[in-house]
Amino acid sequence: MTGHVLGDPGSGAHMEDSAAIRINVGGFKKRLQSDTLSRFPETRLARLLQCRSTESILELCDDYDDAEKEFYFDRNPALFPYVLNFYNTGRLHVMAELCIFSFSQEIEYWGINEFFIDSCCSSAYHCRKMDQDREDWDERSDEGSTTSSFDELLEFYNDATKFDKQLLGSWRRRVWLMLDNPGYSVASRIISILSILVVLGSIATMCMNSMSEFSLLDSEGQSTEDPRFETVEHFGIGWFTLELVARFAVAPDLLHFFDHPLNVIDLVSILPFYLTLLINLVVESSPALANLGRVAQVLRLMRIFRILKLARHSTGLRSLGATLRNSYKEVGLLLLYLAVGVSFFSVIAYTVENEDTEDLSTIPACWWWATVSMTTVGYGDVVPISIAGKLTASACILAGILVVVLPITLIFNKFSLFYKRQKQLEIVMRSCDFDEGIKEVPSVNLRNYYAHKVKSLMASLSNMSRSSPSEQSLNESLH
Repeated sequence: MTGHVLGDPGSGAHMEDSAAIRINVGGFKKRLQSDTLSRFPETRLARLLQCRSTESILELCDDYDDAEKEFYFDRNPALFPYVLNFYNTGRLHVMAELCIFSFSQEIEYWGINEFFIDSCCSSAYHCRKMDQDREDWDERSDEGSTTSSFDELLEFYNDATKFDKQLLGSWRRRVWLMLDNPGYSVASRIISILSILVVLGSIATMCMNSMSEFSLLDSEGQSTEDPRFETVEHFGIGWFTLELVARFAVAPDLLHFFDHPLNVIDLVSILPFYLTLLINLVVESSPALANLGRVAQVLRLMRIFRILKLARHSTGLRSLGATLRNSYKEVGLLLLYLAVGVSFFSVIAYTVENEDTEDLSTIPACWWWATVSMTTVGYGDVVPISIAGKLTASACILAGILVVVLPITLIFNKFSLFYKRQKQLEIVMRSCDFDEGIKEVPSVNLRNYYAHKVKSLMASLSNMSRSSPSEQSLNESLH
């Protein structure tokens, strides 16, 4: 066979239902009766009976020999006996030694539904297929982690190579690695520990400053800040400012420095202090702008954002941020479920409770109750009184549990993937040695990287083939 049409079947080549056709599957030849094939009209071989032109024949087979009236299929001949047995008995049987993935692809090609697998083989087949799907999921997760880590690793090395063309590049690169990669060296570990202590101390100071036990009063009886807390605050701001300026000074690309979220967090953590200082100077010089003092009080509360600086030193926090950034669909789905549930149960609660209690006398008030109930918080500040209201509350709580659990599983799987990837990436980055310059890109298994891309493409094509309309027709042929 050459892959080209060997002749024109013409009108005389039209096959009647009572005729036999000759099949050649990878060298395995067989004559099949058309009445046997026509029992399953949506299968590939049965559709050959309806072909009246060369073009329609070649849409179903790989080649056609007009002289021998033989249809050629470039498929695995070892699996075709299972297809023949299906036409003879109407049931599929799966041997234990078969590859489930290959068998599934083969019966999809011939247009045979998995529904025809006999009961003696169905349970074992689907169990093995589920096991294979779980293994494929784990492998895809590993390969996806490797692929994403590969891209980030190349970006890391690309930034490191930019120092080779800069003044004092080797020294600046060493400082850059020390500041941006906690655990890279002993010095970077010390800086990381000190930075964590300063962040925690700053947050603790802010919390204690709000307690009456630590508040001081001035000569006019107004509350003033404890000088000890003010000293800790100034030391923290000085340390955070020094960190940001040092990272900016040794950054490989100054123009894109604030494209990194962690650098933006560093800026936001110190910006309220300097804005507050500027506002106080303006208020002192212009008493008419005394209302700006309230803005300064709001800015002081923004110091709580300093806790986000711990993300630079915590793999878990960075993985959590990456998970939320890449799980917006799941988070949106969770919010949608909650919104529908809150709207539904709040209207029911208003209907059955508006005459019994003033707390649930309006639908907006019922929104608060439904939100607290669906999220299983249960403050107890608003509760239904009637039996119908209590039944509604029970249904609301049970629905909330189901609504929260469903998307959380998907988000947790993504978090596990990102955490594993981040740990692998940190190990590689901490093992880098640039003392003699960068001579080559790090060793990466490109075969696995390429295989992941090809496998993703094949999986997409397989999903497209599963969406064919043959499944419904095959089910109808059973009746």
